[in-house]
Amino acid sequence: MITDRYKNDLYAYIGGIIRDRKGALIEIGGVADHVHILTMSHQSLSPADLIRDIKSGSSRWINESKFCPGHFAWQTKYGSFSVSQSDIPDVARYIQNQVSHHQKESFQEEFRGFITRHGFSVDEKYMWE
Repeated sequence: MITDRYKNDLYAYIGGIIRDRKGALIEIGGVADHVHILTMSHQSLSPADLIRDIKSGSSRWINESKFCPGHFAWQTKYGSFSVSQSDIPDVARYIQNQVSHHQKESFQEEFRGFITRHGFSVDEKYMWE
């Protein structure tokens, strides 16, 4: 539901939420069904609280702006990962290339691969809500 019509404004709005929470947006990008955000967060705010604020604030903004037919809502689940300082440039490039990346691999395929590569074990019945 994230279209070219409003995605750049959405990304700017999300950046504002992050700045309001004393963080810094490093990179943001995505495709129609998901967004990747690389941010430096303030130590006083948990990742869960920051993501809650991003999802609730941006959903409200999208719906009030009437960018989507019907009601916009983010998926209830999300992934949050720490990145070392030395990996920031690679992660930023990865986010910048989301459109071409997801022409080759779906988000679900990508996430499964990430989970496997890093040795996580996840029950998929809880992943895609």
